[in-house]
Amino acid sequence: MRAFLVFTLLSLTAACTDRSALPYAPDPTGIGEQKTVFVATQREPAEKGWFGGERAEKLSFLDVDVSIPPDRKKGKLPRRYGPNPDLNRHFAVTGRQDHANVQAFTRALRQDLNNLPAIERDVLIYVHGYNNTFTDGLFRVAQMQKDFDLKGLSVHYSWPSAANPLGYTYDRDSVLYTRDGLEQMLRAVSAAKPRKIVLVGHSLGTMLVMETLRQIEISSPGWTKRHLGGVVLVAPDLDVDVFRAQAARFAKLPYPFVIFSSSRDRALQLSRRINGSHARLGGLQDATELSDLPVTLIDVSQFATGLGADHFTPGTSPLLIQLLSKGEELQQAFESDMAGRSGLVPGTVITAQQATHVILSPLMLAQSLR
Repeated sequence: MRAFLVFTLLSLTAACTDRSALPYAPDPTGIGEQKTVFVATQREPAEKGWFGGERAEKLSFLDVDVSIPPDRKKGKLPRRYGPNPDLNRHFAVTGRQDHANVQAFTRALRQDLNNLPAIERDVLIYVHGYNNTFTDGLFRVAQMQKDFDLKGLSVHYSWPSAANPLGYTYDRDSVLYTRDGLEQMLRAVSAAKPRKIVLVGHSLGTMLVMETLRQIEISSPGWTKRHLGGVVLVAPDLDVDVFRAQAARFAKLPYPFVIFSSSRDRALQLSRRINGSHARLGGLQDATELSDLPVTLIDVSQFATGLGADHFTPGTSPLLIQLLSKGEELQQAFESDMAGRSGLVPGTVITAQQATHVILSPLMLAQSLR
């Protein structure tokens, strides 16, 4: 009954707003900061040439300019669906450039990478989760690019989500439908010769990430280790047994391989009930079940702030954003502070054979940032 009430609440909330209406402002008038996001999508084109939730037979490639409002707190993603967004207050799309095919997409990526200093020629690829419109994922990438001060390029893989709280089954089927599309995009990004590729998946998008990497490993053993400079799974809505079976096909897992978990993630709690109470990877509270895998499990339970925000905590908590922006420095701290003895990590670090379990503390983090 409680699950039914949650679903009903989400459905009624979603019904109040047409989330498919893209906020477009072709004349940004110099307000806000512009970020360019490269996009590959297997969504069917919809109204005014943008993209809805229907499945397309082939990928579309483009890059999109996004305006980020000034005076916005880190972690916040204010938006207003539909025409005439207020650029002082809302994220908005301000332009686009379509690419005729995957080869043109790769050339555009390579050209933009070559315009960067060699040390900044990195690419972040983001795969969104369940119940996302084209706009939702696009703005999330731009928000991360800004808040984490990413110097390289950002790429969004937008798969055909129904963008409906009651569309979970459709979204899971879409994950299977679009594996080949994500593989094509990953190979296209690699062909642009970046210095490093980091692949980030969120929620149900982590299933797509793992399924795609698994099929790449079957056809090209060792490809992911050679071509990816890291994999990050945020709040993975993925059965632990399924994850282990997927990981077993890898010659070697990419490094670092990071999993963000939370015991307070209400979306994953609901998913666990829907899926027969099987443990979700994003809800793990210790690394015992992953001890034979070289992964880092980061528990951010203590940073959860409320409904919705607790399903993407690493990207919505200002404290965590400040910590995680340190990137490679933070990873080195995890490796050198295996028991939390030196104080390099604001929390507890526990090793379980090959796995590392990090329990972050808001109090310790706040003190370390003073």
